[in-house]
Amino acid sequence: MTRKVAIVGSGYMGGGIAQVLALSGATVALADVSADVAAQNYERLINESKDFVADGLFSEGATEKLEQHLTAAASVEEAVADADFIEEAVPEVLEIKNDIHARISAAAKPDAIIASNTSTISIGEMATSVQRPERFLGVHFSNPSPFIPGVEIIPHAGTDKATVEAAQEIVHSTGKETAVVADVTGFVLNRLQYALFHEATQLVEEGVAGPEDIDTLVRTTFGFRLPFFGPFAIADMAGLDVYNFCYKSLQTDFPERFATPKILSDLVEAGKLGTKSGEGFLDVPAERTPELIAYRNKAYVAMQKLIEDLGPAPLQ
Repeated sequence: MTRKVAIVGSGYMGGGIAQVLALSGATVALADVSADVAAQNYERLINESKDFVADGLFSEGATEKLEQHLTAAASVEEAVADADFIEEAVPEVLEIKNDIHARISAAAKPDAIIASNTSTISIGEMATSVQRPERFLGVHFSNPSPFIPGVEIIPHAGTDKATVEAAQEIVHSTGKETAVVADVTGFVLNRLQYALFHEATQLVEEGVAGPEDIDTLVRTTFGFRLPFFGPFAIADMAGLDVYNFCYKSLQTDFPERFATPKILSDLVEAGKLGTKSGEGFLDVPAERTPELIAYRNKAYVAMQKLIEDLGPAPLQ
């Protein structure tokens, strides 16, 4: 049976999410502040898809599939009336979101999953405006949603486990990956993203390096690894004892800013040093280290080839 989806908020993020879900085979109704706005954004998404097909970003037939599976609704209530999954993507203002969630939950089926694409607002705070809040959670796509593969799944304290599992299954059906995270300020994606940005701005303000040089270093060093390995895998491969030593060096000038994480020092004290010992954050067996290194080297060469093929980003 074809899954029925409603996207409330048809702008850049909501529209992209609608494309993703419609291309996965779901029937998607698009809603906004008026029928005219929803219709205008529907046309934009169809025309945009033609460009994506021409550029090789969407597969052949994608536009026709969108025309078959995506429609513009006359109202929020019409869009959500028979939906199994509803994704809200309205502006990041709690009052606006609460108003929309109240309208959605009043008009939707009692078992419909209701999700917010918020990147910063507490899921628990928004849940207070939802009837049957156990079916409510955060499903946070990243910009641009048709092309970024990771999605944060954020339950609040009262979200049913079945709701989380169902939301994951819906996202996985689009070919994307999910990570379930706790309902804390900034969740995970933005906590990490803004931590990096904050340190980068500190370096500029201190006169250590300029924005262009910092961007160059991030792109060509640790950022080069990140498409393949997250921070814990990178630490395990580098050696947790090495990380522990580097923290001590950083503390020479920045004792508080770079205090050694207890979780790291505990592992080092236990002799769990990463791939070299077979145990660390991710417990990669020591005998698989040569296989891991071979993959890493192949991945980095392929990444460099991709960058060379694409050429530099047109930032200047």
